[in-house]
Amino acid sequence: MALVNGNPTGNSDLAGSPALPETSPAIHSKSGNRNIRVSPAVLDAARKDGEDLLRSLQTTTGGLTQTQAEERARTTGPNEVAQERRQGWFIRLLKIVRNPLVILLTALSAISFATGDARAGTVMAAMVVLAVGLRFVQEARADAAAARLKAMIHVTATVIRDGDAREMPLRELEPGDIIKLSAGDMIPGDVRVLSSKDLFVSQGSLTGESLPVEKFHDAETSSETKEVSSPTDLKNICFMGTSVESGTATAVVVTTGANTYLGSMAGSIAAEPPPTSFDEGLNRFTWLMIHLMMVMVPLVFFINGLTKHDWKGAFFFAMAVAVGLTPEMLPMIVSVCLSKGALAMSRKKVIVKRLNAIQNFGGMDVLCTDKTGTLTEDRVALMRHCSVDGHEDEEVLLDGYLISHFQTGLKNLLDLAILDSHDFHGQALVEKYKKLDEIPFDFTRRMMSVLVENPEGKAILLTKGAPEEIFHQCSQFELDGKLSPMDPNLIIGLKEEYESLSNDGFRVLAVATKELPEKRICSKDDERDLVLKGYVAFLDPPKTSAGRAVEALHRHGVAVKILTGDNQLISRKVCRDVGLSADSMLLGGDVEKMSDAELADAAQKTTLFARLSPAHKQRVIQALRSKGHVVGFLGDGINDAPALRAADIGISVDTATDIAKESADLILLEKDLMVLEEGVTEGRKVFANILKYIRMGASSNFGNMFSVLGASAFLPFLPMAPIQVLTNNLLYDFSQVPIPTDTVDDEQVAGPRPWNIDEIRRFILFIGPISSIFDYTTFFVMLWVFNCWDPSRASLFQTGWFVESLMTQTLIIHVIRTNKIPFIQSRASWPLTATTLSIMAFGMWLPYSPLASALGLTHLPGSYWPILILTLLAYMSLTQAIKVWLLRKKWI
Repeated sequence: MALVNGNPTGNSDLAGSPALPETSPAIHSKSGNRNIRVSPAVLDAARKDGEDLLRSLQTTTGGLTQTQAEERARTTGPNEVAQERRQGWFIRLLKIVRNPLVILLTALSAISFATGDARAGTVMAAMVVLAVGLRFVQEARADAAAARLKAMIHVTATVIRDGDAREMPLRELEPGDIIKLSAGDMIPGDVRVLSSKDLFVSQGSLTGESLPVEKFHDAETSSETKEVSSPTDLKNICFMGTSVESGTATAVVVTTGANTYLGSMAGSIAAEPPPTSFDEGLNRFTWLMIHLMMVMVPLVFFINGLTKHDWKGAFFFAMAVAVGLTPEMLPMIVSVCLSKGALAMSRKKVIVKRLNAIQNFGGMDVLCTDKTGTLTEDRVALMRHCSVDGHEDEEVLLDGYLISHFQTGLKNLLDLAILDSHDFHGQALVEKYKKLDEIPFDFTRRMMSVLVENPEGKAILLTKGAPEEIFHQCSQFELDGKLSPMDPNLIIGLKEEYESLSNDGFRVLAVATKELPEKRICSKDDERDLVLKGYVAFLDPPKTSAGRAVEALHRHGVAVKILTGDNQLISRKVCRDVGLSADSMLLGGDVEKMSDAELADAAQKTTLFARLSPAHKQRVIQALRSKGHVVGFLGDGINDAPALRAADIGISVDTATDIAKESADLILLEKDLMVLEEGVTEGRKVFANILKYIRMGASSNFGNMFSVLGASAFLPFLPMAPIQVLTNNLLYDFSQVPIPTDTVDDEQVAGPRPWNIDEIRRFILFIGPISSIFDYTTFFVMLWVFNCWDPSRASLFQTGWFVESLMTQTLIIHVIRTNKIPFIQSRASWPLTATTLSIMAFGMWLPYSPLASALGLTHLPGSYWPILILTLLAYMSLTQAIKVWLLRKKWI
């Protein structure tokens, strides 16, 4: 097709991007959302021929100049859609404050100030500031760290600027830029194809369709653009957010950033992602506590009002109890744990793109992965180049070298191995060949071809690909210079030769040729009646660490399954070399024939899945998830994007194709299962520490419910003054702040840690009431030993319970944090130990401090302290015993 050459035309005063006519009606998404639309400029571009389009965009085939691009950038801004923009500090703060726990505390604090209880209001305000402030600081640090980590992942496009091709970040592209596309590239904007060769684009991110669609460079007619029901049906337009599956193209950028079809979806894209099971579990726990408070607070208010006849005092006490039942530090604890986990994982070469993915990582019990580069060294070497009878053949090597040398698509490891081969000495001969045309590789044919002109001037089609696919297209084979027909009996022997190579661990490609006299252009129809020349065989040895990594993942309760499009024979050998059982194996054809229910049953028993298409990988992962497994998928190829999205946790590597990196939740800086195993451990540590606070807060609050209700019913005075309840809760919360720094026992990371609300509920029901038992023993001691029945001695009773409640709550975290014997078999981190000791010492000092009168506390008699020590020992012993019993019953 003819394109414009020379300098850009048009008004030189136009500093921004060129204006396209806005006369075309918009085509809306099939979703029915009228706000999602394609720019009229894109529709106009679809209808124009190449010359008109380049003139209207004020560009040339040589691309924009750097000066032009900079001028346009001042008008269009960076090539980013809404979700890529970082939120300002005010928006982040607003989201934190919007938490139901924070709103509740703020409201209670305001009510206290309004009713004249400034002390209670101040304490509650301090809690809000502490919770919000700590979370804001931690999230800001995590956000900055994530930005630094994401900056390590470079997504670029090949752009023609000032006439030269260069790799540039996607955000720097402008309308009018000329780009080169090949397999694996992300489409960097809404672009019009100018020239193409077998271009197939995966539009699943926009349409949900699993198969790629072919795009062409011919202009659409007005009637064709009117007939399409969705913008993605336009045959010569590729949209931002999609990716090139196969083929090559040259295209011009029409719109960027918010003006793209993807950018028009900014409202839905910028919305919060759907909640994970972890998010849902946290929300259920939060509302469980709020519902508990909504039941208990009115009861406390009415019981105290009716028995004490002091409705004002009952009101303030009920509000204080509401604060005591609120797990206000939960958002901060979760944020700190996740951000700390993300930073720890980054030190172990795992970049976290989405913080909440960490919990799914820890909960993963099945890892699906490709074998190439994961189990193997990803260092392919050409080991054999042989004729169909297995003898070395230099002509086969020359044909293979020419194909890899002349192809313009994404050169894979096998191509690079041929080009780097030390056995090939015919570089001077290659220069005598001339490339005429090419048929790029695609995942349906599983072969590729180049049309070359040999030194004698003959046009020859050279083809390489999967042997079983090449066999179907061959009518003859060559051996010792003689041609023989591919009859069924001979095909069996030919297959046996390449299968023996595969069984020895080689990756085998077949090489075939065909003379095409007088042809200068070829198509897929020419890949018939070929002559089989021989095989090229490659070796990708298993990594030395692969076996240890698989064993380590198995020890951690993660089953490793191999999902590969490769040959089943070599895949089985590699699996066995690294210690994976490959006795049960499913091929893509088997998967195709199974129903979803049959596949779900078979997938659980199968370790190796070979010859899979992208759709097959996606189905296998969905089948495993349907059986309740938390599934991770490690992939780095173009065809891995559907599986990455289907998995609970998508994992890719920094060297992966653009679309794979964009689809993943985690990015590995090193493609090694040992790195992954360390990341899984960190994910489980994060969840274990979050669970400590949840168990502690839930069981303590549940126990306090019984204590407060009982004491309110039979005491002639309030069991604890409102200011004392608030101070107690503030000190207890402060003691829990270092939980994210706590060490985690090995057995707590030995297996998957999925969210289990039933376990938490059992823990609450059995551990919670234990604290009430010792609250009641304290009530008994204060009433009968220290004679606190008289309301004049209420302060002594309240002080005794204040100190006992603070000491037991603060100390019991050391029992709850481990499944072992605390302090002996498992010790907390030094920050958690230090805050525990500090808060306990501070609580013991308060009754004798200058703050005592302001808090309504009084001196405790010396005989109180030995009783308190016995109470603490008994409380910890009984909690430990019940915990061990629950563990033996496997209820927690």
